[in-house]
Amino acid sequence: MQDDNELVRLVLGGNQQAYARLVDKYKGRIFAHLYRMIGQRQDAQDLAQEVFTKAYFKLDTFHPDGNFSAWLYRVAANHCLDELRRRKQTVKTLGEEVELIDAKTPEDELLQKEQKQLLLRQVKDLEEEYRSVLVLRYIDQLSYKEISKALELPTTTVQMRLHRARKKLREGLEKGGASIYEMPQI
Repeated sequence: MQDDNELVRLVLGGNQQAYARLVDKYKGRIFAHLYRMIGQRQDAQDLAQEVFTKAYFKLDTFHPDGNFSAWLYRVAANHCLDELRRRKQTVKTLGEEVELIDAKTPEDELLQKEQKQLLLRQVKDLEEEYRSVLVLRYIDQLSYKEISKALELPTTTVQMRLHRARKKLREGLEKGGASIYEMPQI
């Protein structure tokens, strides 16, 4: 199987099938990322199509030895942020697809559901700069370096924002009467 950079070279050489392979490889991840940021399924699908179109026309700006995945996430994140600024709406970062930890009793399940709702509200209430690094790190499971490239920030800034985001999240949860250690995994 060809690596991403080889596929990019083929696309730049005029091979549209190579781009179709890149889209197939990344469409699910990009859609999921956009859905977490925008909170609406149809909007996320529309944005994903726009991202892949935009990426196709900007492909000549991709450095041939770079990390295509990080570059594509950066295009997606920037496009989504532009759209959110245009709409001036509240960002939803986490969908309802968050899995519940196995609960043994109905009481445990109810408690877990309430905790999940509290956690989702707290994440939603975070400022966008903190919410975006949390989503990229804990939902999309990107490394600090990949987040740094995707958001065009120094790695130390990413680490600092994650630290502050976790602190704000912890404080918000404690105000709501919960501890971050009691929360279901997101």
